[in-house]
Amino acid sequence: MAQKKAHEVDGWLARPDGAVKIVLLYGPDRGLVSERARLFAGKTGLPLDDPFSVVRIDAGEAEQQPGRLIDEARTVPMFSDRRLVWIRNAGAGKTFAEEIKVLAGDPPRDAVILIEAGDLKKGAALRSVVEGAFAAIALPCYADEAKGVDAVIDDELQKAGMTITLEARQALRRSLGGDRMASRGEVEKLVLYAQGKDQISLEDVELAIGDVAGLSVDEVIDSVLDGRLDVLETAFARLVASGNNQIYPMLAAAMRQFQTLHALRGAMDSKGQSAAAAVAGARPPVFFSRRRTVENALQRWSASGAARVLERLQNAVLQTRRRPELAEAIARHTLLAIALDSGRR
Repeated sequence: MAQKKAHEVDGWLARPDGAVKIVLLYGPDRGLVSERARLFAGKTGLPLDDPFSVVRIDAGEAEQQPGRLIDEARTVPMFSDRRLVWIRNAGAGKTFAEEIKVLAGDPPRDAVILIEAGDLKKGAALRSVVEGAFAAIALPCYADEAKGVDAVIDDELQKAGMTITLEARQALRRSLGGDRMASRGEVEKLVLYAQGKDQISLEDVELAIGDVAGLSVDEVIDSVLDGRLDVLETAFARLVASGNNQIYPMLAAAMRQFQTLHALRGAMDSKGQSAAAAVAGARPPVFFSRRRTVENALQRWSASGAARVLERLQNAVLQTRRRPELAEAIARHTLLAIALDSGRR
């Protein structure tokens, strides 16, 4: 069954192939991986709160307990026609990949294996096993771009029976992206704030999402890129003190910026471009007042370095969702660490 391209994943999930016994969802956007995993799990028709029908396993546990995964997959269900074995946090574990290879070679008759994984590079053992198996499929999940963000907005507004003005949508879109779970949470918060209205206005977005000022967020991001810890501390504290939740917009903006750096640095390396040429050819264009900052950042950061920062930011977003009471401390520590690394470079 091999794999699907990123833009084909939603279409496949809407009509899953019943012959597929192993589904691997992977990518840097942990929120999107988790959301799509829940969607697929719901499509199985199994009661997700029934421990006899749905077995949840952490990949780390499976790695430390050889044979458990195969045993769970081969167990005959007692109260349903099949079972769902749902595995989270998969990565580069060799034992885990070997057990998936065994199951891929002889697919379980009474179980479906659902795997949530991080960003697996081409050639990674787990990804290669799934892509090469007949009864398995690999589904990549990449950070939301404009189309994906609009889909999240439309989905939540449709549920609430609301519409949104063009200006409000544009402002909302600027505050979202990078992580699907965080984006959906922000839109849900906006819908709750505007409850009772038929249409969401720009004022609603500014008050609910806390768009204190794009320039303030830009100041945070630029200070990270330049490695200016004192400016970062001041800008971060000012946004937090505004009384609105600026943590997720800051992290989302940082992710968008390093996604841009990663793409531009890749173009520099492959085409032999200078930083100035890469920035000049960027689409969407870099705002003129920020071009020098981005050019300097491109000279500091390699493509692999930017990729590592993206992974670090993804993990920060995930941790803030797990421990919202520590969101401010997590975001501050993460941004300061990246700024310190940038300054050293």
